[in-house]
Amino acid sequence: MSMIEANLKDLGVTLADAPAPAANYVPFVQVGDLVFVSGQISQNKDGLITGKIGADMTVEDGAAAARTCAIALLSQVKAACDGDLDRLVRVVKLTGFVNSTPDFTDQPKVINGCSDFLVEALGDMGRHSRSAVSAGALPLNVAVEIEGIFQIK
Repeated sequence: MSMIEANLKDLGVTLADAPAPAANYVPFVQVGDLVFVSGQISQNKDGLITGKIGADMTVEDGAAAARTCAIALLSQVKAACDGDLDRLVRVVKLTGFVNSTPDFTDQPKVINGCSDFLVEALGDMGRHSRSAVSAGALPLNVAVEIEGIFQIK
């Protein structure tokens, strides 16, 4: 077990196999030592986490949904690293999309669910640049979708 996966286990998280793409795209692309991971949608063992933040979901609900995206992103990075998550050098950048009402302005607080988890799980190598963007709707009505850029060795 990698050091990162040991840290995840201490947090009560076991990475599932990386989700397969739902359409005509690949889950990640490696260019040099960078891995660009396609958007990961909010879902857990019970299925998709759907809803609109500011209407039928709270900021806290959204942050919990964003945390599930972080776990899916790490699953994709593990796949990109041929199963050896200790090849991860750092999280470079995240772009988070929040399914929210037009008057909702706390998108960064929602995406903090992903960012905070990555720092908790990875320490300083989990610190990253980031964008948090509102979306009027997301695929399958999911609450959150997050894509990421990661450096690996």
